[in-house]
Amino acid sequence: MNHPAELALHQYMENAVKGTSTMSDTTIKQVADDVADAITRQFGSGKTRGDFRLRMSNVGRPTCQLWYEKNKPEVALPFPTTFVMNMMIGDIVEAVFKGLLKEAGVKYNDTEKVTLDLGTTRINGSYDIVINDAVDDIKSASDWSYRNKFESYDTLAAGDGFGYVGQLAGYAKASGKRAGGWWVVNKANGQFKYVPADNLDMDKELDKINKTVATVEENKFERCFEPVPEKFRGKETGNKILNDGCRFCSYRFDCWPDLTERPAVKSQAKNPPTVSYIGDVIG
Repeated sequence: MNHPAELALHQYMENAVKGTSTMSDTTIKQVADDVADAITRQFGSGKTRGDFRLRMSNVGRPTCQLWYEKNKPEVALPFPTTFVMNMMIGDIVEAVFKGLLKEAGVKYNDTEKVTLDLGTTRINGSYDIVINDAVDDIKSASDWSYRNKFESYDTLAAGDGFGYVGQLAGYAKASGKRAGGWWVVNKANGQFKYVPADNLDMDKELDKINKTVATVEENKFERCFEPVPEKFRGKETGNKILNDGCRFCSYRFDCWPDLTERPAVKSQAKNPPTVSYIGDVIG
């Protein structure tokens, strides 16, 4: 285990399985209020999704994606009908997880709005929790992301298209706290773990944030990732495929006009995986 609170949480959950745990009325109300706030935010806020501004939750993302959000939001792939429900699940997980921490005896400071002052620009956001003077984020993840992306800080940082590292660094700097890490809940089976930001270089991340702000203000587009060679059984096929950093980008088809998503041409599987090809495809 990577955090002292993990043991307390597992003990509380073990008691819950046995039917010997309780949850106070105060905590139940806290969870219910947080869920109600989330429902209002996701379904009844009246706010337009996609209004661009730099904020803690996006300042760590690739600058090419931010350029599109600012200048060409209309070319984004439409949100699937499951989008809001998925966001809602994340909000509910966070609300319940905070309640579990409280009942497990873990002392923490709850969500607080903070501002990162960069001179000409101020970036706002709200961190999730602070435990032992360290800022932590609570994330819900698919089974694949839980096992692979959130295996460690290094695996997260290596493919951080959602900007989680920059987000945490921004919260820490703005609040004057240490960067703690991520509490991650597997949406597929309820597993949870703590991933410490043990190799986070604060100076490096703040420098990246400053460069992101400058790039957004300059408003100049430049791709952040280049295509990579496709490999099949360890050998290159001669095809180029989309970089992993672009995989979940809503603007990938506008950014790469010759992008096609089709079954892997070399695969002999009954249900071959879908591959994002750039340019002409060699069969």
